[in-house]
Amino acid sequence: QMFAAEENVDFRIHVENQTRARDDVSRKQLRLYQLYSRTSGKHIQVLGRRISAKGEDGDKYAQLLVETDTFGSQVRIKGKETDFYLCMNRKGKLVGKPDGTSKECVFIEKVLENNYTALMSAKYSGWYVGFTKKGRPRKGPKTRENQQD
Repeated sequence: QMFAAEENVDFRIHVENQTRARDDVSRKQLRLYQLYSRTSGKHIQVLGRRISAKGEDGDKYAQLLVETDTFGSQVRIKGKETDFYLCMNRKGKLVGKPDGTSKECVFIEKVLENNYTALMSAKYSGWYVGFTKKGRPRKGPKTRENQQD
């Protein structure tokens, strides 16, 4: 039940991705998108080392490159404008880092019933990307799956 048929997922690419070496850059799938935070009503921005959810639709800092480099739902998220990756440090703080190779910069996409996606830290299981109404990042330990937005 991982892939919905109507999503037209190209299984061949997925399988190919899994069997290739992970550092074969040409095999990474890149998607460009904006992440809308339901709580702040704005889009997530990667402003260099600072992360916020105050971006208007179309804001250049809200243009995010999402790299999928495994067969599963693990992603790395990079600000197109700044080239910084969205990461979560050991205190659960969302930070931007110029190098996204650390596991702190890998998130697991979980699509929830309401069609929103929760992003859980791959390194710190149970900690999610979340924001306050003012668009400030919440600390990972203060987040739960049901408030991921």
